[in-house]
Amino acid sequence: MKRYKSILISGWILLAGNSFAQQIILSTEVKQAMDAVSADKIKADIAYLADDKLKGRGPGTEGYQMAVDYVVAQLKAVNVKPAGENGTWLQKVHLRKSIPQEAQLSINDQPVDKGNYVFFPNPAANKISVDAGLVFAGYGISEPSLGYDDYAGLDVKGKVVIVMRGAPEKFSSSVMAHVSTTDNILKVAANHGAIGVFIALASPGARMPRVDDGIYSVLDHNGEVVVSATYNKKISVLAAINPSLLISLMQKAGKDPEQIKARLKLGTPNSFTLDSKTALSFASTYKDILSYNVIGKIEGSDAKLKNEYVVHSAHLDHLGIDRPVEGDSIYNGAHDNASGTASVLSIAKIYHQIKTKPKRSILFVLMTGEELGDLGSGYFAEHPTVPAKNIVADINTDMPTIIAPLLSITALGAEHSSLASQVDEAAGYLGIEVQPDPEPKQVRFVRSDQYSFVLAGIPALHVKYGTKTADGKNNLNDMVATWRAKYYHKPQDDINGIFDFEAGKKYAQLNFLIGYLVAQDSARPTWNKGDIFEVK
Repeated sequence: MKRYKSILISGWILLAGNSFAQQIILSTEVKQAMDAVSADKIKADIAYLADDKLKGRGPGTEGYQMAVDYVVAQLKAVNVKPAGENGTWLQKVHLRKSIPQEAQLSINDQPVDKGNYVFFPNPAANKISVDAGLVFAGYGISEPSLGYDDYAGLDVKGKVVIVMRGAPEKFSSSVMAHVSTTDNILKVAANHGAIGVFIALASPGARMPRVDDGIYSVLDHNGEVVVSATYNKKISVLAAINPSLLISLMQKAGKDPEQIKARLKLGTPNSFTLDSKTALSFASTYKDILSYNVIGKIEGSDAKLKNEYVVHSAHLDHLGIDRPVEGDSIYNGAHDNASGTASVLSIAKIYHQIKTKPKRSILFVLMTGEELGDLGSGYFAEHPTVPAKNIVADINTDMPTIIAPLLSITALGAEHSSLASQVDEAAGYLGIEVQPDPEPKQVRFVRSDQYSFVLAGIPALHVKYGTKTADGKNNLNDMVATWRAKYYHKPQDDINGIFDFEAGKKYAQLNFLIGYLVAQDSARPTWNKGDIFEVK
């Protein structure tokens, strides 16, 4: 068990328990405020935000505006102050929906069947044409500090790189998730001078990405693309291709695809120039949408540290109205993420009931566009409404999946920074076991808003369920998998689904306490020495 350091500050005390751990003793005021969290209030917040009248809270819609108005009213009621743009509660997020149009692709002057590729629309140029050589760049990863570089000795300037999905097996799950994101693959390719990226699907039977309905980005006030999961200004084209195309190109270059795949898994780069060229063209059309992040603040009590901020975040949006499932087309998003928003509102109420505020200030950030690619959080993390250098941590809550008692958790991302200490302390106080991620293949670390803060250099985490169950079978992840198949990103995720609101109460208490410990600590959180996310 991790050994905790002893700290004495206003509001809470760490006292020696035994030689292996120390116990948090909260002040009566803080304990009573935590105990007052109401499972019934969490249920009521979820019920309102997931009501059919909000029509799935799609960004830019009337239903999303109703959600904005609701959370602003709830924050006002607990004396949270506005911390958005120009003294308001809001930060404008200009979303651009890019829709693909006509597309053509040929390799070595031979047309490629349209079922074997998909171009992602370009949000900055409505017409693109490229003629370039092709290069195979392994997984598209360049991390020399981790002893792996697919681009070592490879000339990709002015060329299109083809990469495989994946990462060396020696990488930890969170590192693997980070280096394998499309955004990171594009960034690395651009840094090495490539002008295009083709990503081969994992298997010939894998489904092509769904792009016909449009891909979203964020524009700044000048109309420039500033946040996007599928666009880099130095990369003209991003495409997904059938892996059979890559296999045929490897064979044409005299390479054995299976040997290459095996070497890459073992962590041995196998990149090379393909004796092939591509010619392509495609077009994009646009629809621009205005949406909002909601931002509130509780000012800290310390004369100096009140200028620093701990963020409690959750996304407010969901999928709106979409394809019908079992006759229902409203994607209510009760768990995803009305439950996370309700949790943040409960945390705000805890702070309201504490007369002596923590040393650091607290920001509550309810964000738009998470379902579109962490867009609202990406914009806030890069363009915060407080000085960026003064944000010390983000504690994010996204779909905590409150379907069973909360007996164990995993804190996604905490292992990269000193936040792991506050997680251990808070969980220990509440009697919750901290476990490694039970579902590493779900790459949950990069699938929600905390990742935007990480990319901006801010230590961040996202608390999710562990495996522990009351019956001792300790198979909660299996239960969640069954639940997810029926409810996740479906209209069936409404207030009539499976809920354990007492678990929701415990999530709110846990996330509050993690943030409170950070807000009270005289030292700001730091990245672990040598960590991949350490700000150099």
